[in-house]
This record gives sequence, C-alpha cells and structure tokens, in this order.
Amino acid sequence: MPTMKQAASEFLANRRIAVTGVSRHPKGHGSNVVYQRLRDRGYEVFAVNPHADEVEGDRCYHDLRSVPGGVDAVVIGTSPEHAEETMHECAEAGITQVWMHRGPGAGSVSAAAAAYGREHGITVIDGGCPCMFDPTADLGHKVMRPMLTLGHHVPRKV
Repeated sequence: MPTMKQAASEFLANRRIAVTGVSRHPKGHGSNVVYQRLRDRGYEVFAVNPHADEVEGDRCYHDLRSVPGGVDAVVIGTSPEHAEETMHECAEAGITQVWMHRGPGAGSVSAAAAAYGREHGITVIDGGCPCMFDPTADLGHKVMRPMLTLGHHVPRKV
C-alpha cells in the first residue's frame, strides 16, 4: 500500500483531471476550490455536474463519458451517495486513479465506492484534498493536513 504522500504525488502527476460535483453556486463549495486550484496550476481540468452546462466560467460536462478525449484521473466531490455511481463510471472508462475529497466534514468518501474501485484496479484515495499536497497545496491546506490525518479524514496509506 502506498503512503498518502506517494498516492497524492502519483495522482497529481496526471494532467487531465475531472472534478465531479462542481457547483453552479461556488461559494464555500469544496469541489469548486479543487477545480479552481487545478485549473490555476495548469492542469487540464474538467468540471462534471449533471445539472449544469457551465461552472466557473467554463463548460461543464454532465458525466465523465461526455468529456472529449477522456481523463486520466477523477476527484469525486459529490455527496457519498453519488460516489459509488461515479466509481462505476470510472471503472467503465478505464480511469485508474480516483480521489474522494474529504475535508473537515463528511466529504465524498463512500466505503462501498472505495471497495468497488479497488476491486476494479483503481487506486482510490479515500479522504483529504488535492490542495493539501504539492504542487497544488497552499499554506492553509498544508496546516489542516496533519490535524485531519489525526482525525482520520486523511488516510495514512492508500
């Protein structure tokens, strides 16, 4: 099992990343923060929300299958109830790296989704946030990481 730091590094080495659950109403929404950070750091990032055609001034896709050319990795930023469906979509699309976002709250982590992904050869990061790790990190997220690791919101191993 890779350490969280190793898994985060491998995940963030991908250049085409989809973020699910990006909201049309971005204020304080974790998916939007992740989406913006990846975009601002030069990633080719794709917003996914079945109820939006545009978010953050960019085109939004209704599902992962709609993203032209596919993606290398996915950040799940929806409620846990939707994570398993997204994980099935990732397996069908051959996506091998998925990060289920989780900050201080409940986040997007679903045990069933994580188990399904792992059974299908997907590296699943079940907690934490891409903004906690370089090259996408900021000071606030770096400070939160140890506290959230102690609280089991960020896994030690993946």
